[in-house]
Amino acid sequence: MAKTSGQKTKIIHILNFLEKYMDENHSITTSFLQEKLAELGITADRKTMYSDIACLIDLGYDIEQEPSRNGGGWKLLSRRFELAELKLLVDAVSSSKFITTKKSRELIKKLGSLVSDYDATKLNRQVYVASRIKSENESIFYIIDSIHRAIQENLQISFTYLSWNISKELVPKGKVKRVVSPWALIWNDENYYLVAYDTETEGFKHFRVDKMSKVTVTGEKRLGSKEFSKIDLGTYADSTFGMMGGKQESITLEFPEDLVGVVIDRFGKDITLSRTEDGRLKLRTKVVVSGQFFGWLSGLGTNCVIVSPESVRNNYIKYLKNIIRINSK
Repeated sequence: MAKTSGQKTKIIHILNFLEKYMDENHSITTSFLQEKLAELGITADRKTMYSDIACLIDLGYDIEQEPSRNGGGWKLLSRRFELAELKLLVDAVSSSKFITTKKSRELIKKLGSLVSDYDATKLNRQVYVASRIKSENESIFYIIDSIHRAIQENLQISFTYLSWNISKELVPKGKVKRVVSPWALIWNDENYYLVAYDTETEGFKHFRVDKMSKVTVTGEKRLGSKEFSKIDLGTYADSTFGMMGGKQESITLEFPEDLVGVVIDRFGKDITLSRTEDGRLKLRTKVVVSGQFFGWLSGLGTNCVIVSPESVRNNYIKYLKNIIRINSK
């Protein structure tokens, strides 16, 4: 018998139909598969269909036949991703501020292709992208890829850093072109940050990745390897992000036991706590002393106090008095 067209790609089309139309709760018949193949101009008898599916099973696909009077149906019992795992990934993509709304929808659509059409509708129902604050930098993925490549190849990068103006436009901030040595990417508080060594200041700086543009990998080798080896990224992130722009100091805080969860959320579980004579808790840790830190502290009201050093305590008092003065005008 003469060979018909599409026989070499038939098994791939069968796999696509199985993944698209069936899951552990929905089966499809051999006749259905034959009809879908016929729409593509591919003919297949039942014998070769069984042989093709047996081949997919041998390759590791978890396919099971459901017996019935009409010949039974096929079920795909497991996939590379479970539905619950994809729901988690969809929520992470939709809530990530550094991913644009357009790119979020594209990624979610691709994630939906990893499940059956039935389960894809369940993913769509939990997507709430439009009302969330999102980046407007459409080049974010290419920027991240360039930064990773520079880190892997031990090279510097050049870029333009952006900031918002009064017209709500992202425009270059400061120098049009910056050259730094990238060392790490940190995801903190729904934003992506580049940690890089700046030769001009001979120290490390961090930059919001979604505010970087025109990122180019240079041919120059990275600098700052000795300085970076002394940095603990976990400690760096805890002490810097969210409390930026000040000097790092060791401070002692005192607070009631019912705030221990708030303190752990801020400083992590590796902190050392002690109990005072009156039953309160005491914490000694390093923080970047800044307006952001004082703002976090003031949110705890009168229950949390700075015990030492006195200089930080006095600066906190000045910070609070200045807020009162400005808002009393």
